[in-house]
Amino acid sequence: MTYDQLAEITEEEGIELIEYNFKSSFKGFYIDNIIAIDSKIKITIERKCILAEELGHYFKTSGNITDLKNVSNRKQEIKARRWSYEKLIPLNSLINASYSGCTNLYELAEYLEVTEEFLKETLKFYQRKYGLYAEVDDYCIYFNPLTVCKYNYN
Repeated sequence: MTYDQLAEITEEEGIELIEYNFKSSFKGFYIDNIIAIDSKIKITIERKCILAEELGHYFKTSGNITDLKNVSNRKQEIKARRWSYEKLIPLNSLINASYSGCTNLYELAEYLEVTEEFLKETLKFYQRKYGLYAEVDDYCIYFNPLTVCKYNYN
């Protein structure tokens, strides 16, 4: 999914997407049908990862959850991130990347058009969700180290 496709989702949902010069460490923020992305971030793939997470907040969280000392708020933050991981890097995309010749995290992140940090967090999420591996159609995806295998039923 591209940045433009995510921006289309914001438009379809009636969310205003703006740039904002954050004075804090925030890179993005969602509140009251507005997503703000730090105007200092110019790299499209980083903006895409931030936008995906903020859309995750729109779809999966409610209220002011900025105080991450609160357990409930942390849980909501995780829900938003999970949504973004599955939206930007569905399991099938890992299979496609493997068969396109990606051999390391840098190549994989480039192929998927996400940051390496986002990719690493996504792989950790999938490992927590599925365990050592997940089965998708005729494939087995091992998460650490990342390996994709096709089942041979002959």
